[in-house]
Amino acid sequence: MKTILVTGGAGFIGANFCHYWVDKHPDDKIVVLDALTYAGHREQLTELESRENFIFVHGSIVDNDLLTSLFEIHDFDTVVHFAAESHVDRSITGPDAFVTTNIIGTHNLLKAAKQFWLDGGSPKVGHQFHHVSTDEVYGSLGDDDPGFTETTAYAPNSPYSASKAASDHLVRSYHHTFGLNVTTSNCSNNYGPRQDKEKLIPLIISNIVAGKKLPIYGDGMNIRDWLYVDDHCYAIDLILQKGHVGEVYNVGGENEWANIRIVEILCDLVDKRLGENQSLNKIFPNARLYNGGVSRDLISFVKDRAGHDRRYAIDPSKCHEQLAYHPQETFETGIVKTVDWYLQSEVDNNKQ
Repeated sequence: MKTILVTGGAGFIGANFCHYWVDKHPDDKIVVLDALTYAGHREQLTELESRENFIFVHGSIVDNDLLTSLFEIHDFDTVVHFAAESHVDRSITGPDAFVTTNIIGTHNLLKAAKQFWLDGGSPKVGHQFHHVSTDEVYGSLGDDDPGFTETTAYAPNSPYSASKAASDHLVRSYHHTFGLNVTTSNCSNNYGPRQDKEKLIPLIISNIVAGKKLPIYGDGMNIRDWLYVDDHCYAIDLILQKGHVGEVYNVGGENEWANIRIVEILCDLVDKRLGENQSLNKIFPNARLYNGGVSRDLISFVKDRAGHDRRYAIDPSKCHEQLAYHPQETFETGIVKTVDWYLQSEVDNNKQ
């Protein structure tokens, strides 16, 4: 039985991980630490907080004293580190928060783990520190370039990706210098339930049902590899079970799509659902489908953002070979689940 500290557990991927872990490993104890910034929503964990072995702590990884007290009280053997500032646009307008949380916060967490797992005389047997990072640390790919591998040179192009790259290097250094048992995963774009509305897929769905413009950066041909969030959680589970200490694992969905195509797919799926249930007209009266048009009419191209990487793609061969990891969801199945979840969420919000 594990005792796990999950940082950023009220965020998108972290909350989904907590639900996944409780379902797959119900006897483990989970302590969630989350600062509840704009992207953290404690209500995403409400149904888990009734469990005796699930604890939520409101606080930040920047707080050294809090980290020390949590390690003392709970005697963690595992850390799964999601907590991060993660929105590229926000990193352009306000990079300070990204340096503070992603670099200093990660270092504080590493220091606390080292103190309690290594500095007491004999190392804590079986300790694991898993760091969740991003494919954005590798920079941008050309149209015909092969996907990022674990040996691809780092070339971050935004304050966000630069801060994550720095945190990756700190995690690596604590293994090679001090012997901390670490693993790192660099994942592609996640999608699925519980994501903040500032991200592409939930933003587009929300705007469609509200009849608002659907803003697309540049020509819409920026390409991302899309990973269903539960598949990411599954990959982390495999890394914790089978991953080699000190190793990096690139986790991808093997689903490359241009942003404009993602938006077109969402328009068509939402229109299909609205057409199948005409009673939703009362809840979403501004939806284009109910006003003589289709959602694709709302697509609007806007000025490209600064430093916008053209293409990301993951080569997941190492995960396949060492962990026997393969995504369980295709994009076609995952995007339908995602649309249905957000539409139900929008229905529930509009009824309140």
